[in-house]
Amino acid sequence: MNQNRKSINEMDPSAFKAMLALENWGKSCDLDPKLKELIKIRASQINGCAYCLDMHTEDALDLGESSRRIFAVSVWHESHLFSEEERTLLQYTEEVTNIAQEGVQDETHRKMLQFFGEKMTAQILMLVVTINAWNRIAVATKLIYKD
Repeated sequence: MNQNRKSINEMDPSAFKAMLALENWGKSCDLDPKLKELIKIRASQINGCAYCLDMHTEDALDLGESSRRIFAVSVWHESHLFSEEERTLLQYTEEVTNIAQEGVQDETHRKMLQFFGEKMTAQILMLVVTINAWNRIAVATKLIYKD
């Protein structure tokens, strides 16, 4: 961590506690843990969050995700390594992460409902929102991931 900046927990433990509550809620979602990590990796790549990218690539490897697929997440559009369901999930992650560009497209939303249903789509939205919040906290406070 940059010596001039403190973690959110040091600055306001109650704010950190609120984020942890959201993070812990996400752990209870039924989505496959490997898919959760793909969401976290892709959003962290887009947001330039080295802390979260380091953490979640390690977590994905621990869950049995292949390094080849992890390396390809940033170029999933061009890769044959991802299923149509995973491609939809990654597209949705990108559109929510870059919400100010064009929002979430109707076609992406339709595919999300097709593959995941309403409840899971809502849960995935909250997972994307959560990692985007963590990315902003980590980048703003210049956190460094140490294993």
